[in-house]
Amino acid sequence: MLICDQLTKRYGNQQRNAVDALTLSIEPGQIFGFLGPNGAGKSTTIKMITGLLKPDSGSLSFMGYSLYSDPVSYKRLIGYVPDEPLFYERMSGYEHLSFIADLYGVGREERKQRIEELGERLLLKNALKDEISSYSHGMKQKLSIISALLPSPKLLILDEPMVGLDPKAAFILKTLLVEYAGSGNTVFFSTHVLEVAQQLCSSLGIIKEGTLLYNGTLKDLQLRKQELDATLEALFLELTESGE
Repeated sequence: MLICDQLTKRYGNQQRNAVDALTLSIEPGQIFGFLGPNGAGKSTTIKMITGLLKPDSGSLSFMGYSLYSDPVSYKRLIGYVPDEPLFYERMSGYEHLSFIADLYGVGREERKQRIEELGERLLLKNALKDEISSYSHGMKQKLSIISALLPSPKLLILDEPMVGLDPKAAFILKTLLVEYAGSGNTVFFSTHVLEVAQQLCSSLGIIKEGTLLYNGTLKDLQLRKQELDATLEALFLELTESGE
């Protein structure tokens, strides 16, 4: 289980916290959609969960490992797809994936199999010998997804993963996420594409101005609002505009 307890972060002299006492617990096998307007605190939360950003207060743990008392064990369980993938551009795609495999201690035979399998699934296999500098944005996004999945993490975190993907690649990614969660892993992703969140997510978190407004299923949100046929888009707009 991923447990975020009272996570709080403020930047510089801002008037309010970027993330304010955020508390979440996400079970294995769930696809958790993290939603909110621009500037709501989604990316800040994700960077705290991945250990890229230190919270001002609060704690994080996954599968019993604390990010702060045992950061290496915690981070070994996580795969991360950032909103803007960055690479050593002079490496080939395969060299980058081999580098990631070395960091996570993935054996030679396993990495070969995983790279071939994921490269084929995400339609990047034939470009893995090319320099990353030659890749389009969509190809870099695919490489970032393969990098995150390569070590078979128990927690997969994705920040706006559909950006830059063509419709076929987006469909393949959605299929992969469903399969991955179905194997007992946890998927945590942020998106502005509410149709995708409604289609994929078993649970949702909606954040605005650093405050978590809702955490639960779409069905429970529909019941709470007494709008049983309402789309996630309609409920999201209503919630973020009213704050209730």
